[in-house]
Amino acid sequence: MCDDDIHQGLVHDPRLSRRGFGLMTVAIGGLAATAAHAQDTVVEQDVQIKTPDGVADAALYYPKGKGAWPAVLVWPDVMSLRPVFRDMGRRLAAAGYVVLVPNLYYRAKKAPVIEGAFNFANPEDRAKLTPLRATVTPEGTDRDAAAYMAFLDAQKQTSKARKIGVQGYCMGGPLAFRTAAAAPGRIAAVASFHGGGLVTDQPTSPHLLIPKTHAEFLIAVADNDDKSDPTVKDKLKAAFDTAKRPAKVEVYTGAAHGWTVKGSQVYDEAAAEKAWAELLVLYKRALA
Repeated sequence: MCDDDIHQGLVHDPRLSRRGFGLMTVAIGGLAATAAHAQDTVVEQDVQIKTPDGVADAALYYPKGKGAWPAVLVWPDVMSLRPVFRDMGRRLAAAGYVVLVPNLYYRAKKAPVIEGAFNFANPEDRAKLTPLRATVTPEGTDRDAAAYMAFLDAQKQTSKARKIGVQGYCMGGPLAFRTAAAAPGRIAAVASFHGGGLVTDQPTSPHLLIPKTHAEFLIAVADNDDKSDPTVKDKLKAAFDTAKRPAKVEVYTGAAHGWTVKGSQVYDEAAAEKAWAELLVLYKRALA
């Protein structure tokens, strides 16, 4: 989970109304052309996925036209599936992937789970997330991961001959680790962006799962997360070395927790684009 003391500031996305949910594309600065391209070349579907615990709502994306592409599972941050993560899914699909973005909290509420502005510095706002976060458990995540992998592999657009990638943001980082351990035969690439709780003193700590994976890792660490606990990156590097898993662990100097997510007060476009480019390089190399 994300540390509430290292929050991503004020988040405001005027597109979080249910009526407009899923209908908007990003059109900010130099990324407008990329978004327009994705809109023209990508199929988007709202899907329902049966899991052992219920029915998960999610968004599915894939390139238009005939063909089969490698699949990617995207675990969103603590505010779950919402327009900014739909934008990410659309953009990734435009690069040649079948992308699934699930709602973390389907056991309690359909997405979007938060509407309007949200301030992580406000205890009342943070309290809205507490019961939702409680529905996301290590055991439940393992069950969800298996269901999502099966769903992706059941899509005719997914190339079963290619490996699958998984990426997570904030609390989605640990979920990406768990997915790689739950499906080591399918997951070949794992990316975590400002992941919270990757190393803990609990037996369920995500870093303890690294030996169970067969993946290459990209760990992008927020500067203020690193300053809060600079030992995390070293423990991760040691765990990767011991498990002989290829990994890049990098602190993004000057980039605060949440820097990759547009709409956050701390969004850093230059650092976000660097992280995105690193992600595409990883997938191009690993998802063969």
